[in-house]
Amino acid sequence: MKKIIGIILIIVALGLGYIGADELSSSTASVDILGVEITAEDNSAKEMAYVKIGLGVIALIAGVYLIGKKER
Repeated sequence: MKKIIGIILIIVALGLGYIGADELSSSTASVDILGVEITAEDNSAKEMAYVKIGLGVIALIAGVYLIGKKER
């Protein structure tokens, strides 16, 4: 049972990491007008992206731990 939960956690971790990375890359927009580049950033979206990536790392560690742990 713990291995199934571990596999689910790893899948969730990969999803959260992908979504977080995608949101992080799309939180910045830039426009080039007459040779001058204007950049705008959405800081709240960037913070949420970092939170999702962090939760993904935690879920990955927990999933690997559950898969590697021997059942008694």
